[in-house]
Amino acid sequence: MELQRWNIYWNEYVSDTYLYGSEIIYHKKDDVEFLNHLMSPGTILKQWYSKTNYQGQRIEPALPMIDGETSYQITVNIDCIEGENWLMRLVFYDRYEVEAGAVAIRDRVTNFKCPLKTYSYRLQLINGGMTHFHFHSVVIREIEDETEEKTKTTGKAHASGKKLRRKHAKAVRRGAGSSDRGVQGTPGGGGEPG
Repeated sequence: MELQRWNIYWNEYVSDTYLYGSEIIYHKKDDVEFLNHLMSPGTILKQWYSKTNYQGQRIEPALPMIDGETSYQITVNIDCIEGENWLMRLVFYDRYEVEAGAVAIRDRVTNFKCPLKTYSYRLQLINGGMTHFHFHSVVIREIEDETEEKTKTTGKAHASGKKLRRKHAKAVRRGAGSSDRGVQGTPGGGGEPG
């Protein structure tokens, strides 16, 4: 099975970008500089969508379609000043646009799995106390599901554990049977001390 990988860049659409007091410089496709000293922490700076209404938003989907049966890894490539933080958030929606779950991303590399009823999702870049940063890209890729590997390993361990328990039980029964016979054969064995 070939695992897929998608690169997400900061596109030039302004409808889904925080512009109030912001200075945005597009150096290259994979280098967008953002500067704003006035925004408060928790502000959504940029959003990417997996499903859009072109007539309403005038933007195309920037995120790949993903499903709830596959595990994914997201890698965030943002350079910001030491001591300043960013936050990414994946918000999953069902087919009625009701939120089905969310994942907060604070590390450069994070593994995630979306809810089974996910119909669409959004990726949000949130100000975690930063004023100046360079956004390069976000990479989403499929990864081997660890639970399948653990299930296979656990199944093998469970089967070998059953065999060991059976052997141990037989040994205990044999040992207990011989010690019982030995106790019964000794004088005064099995009776109350006098």
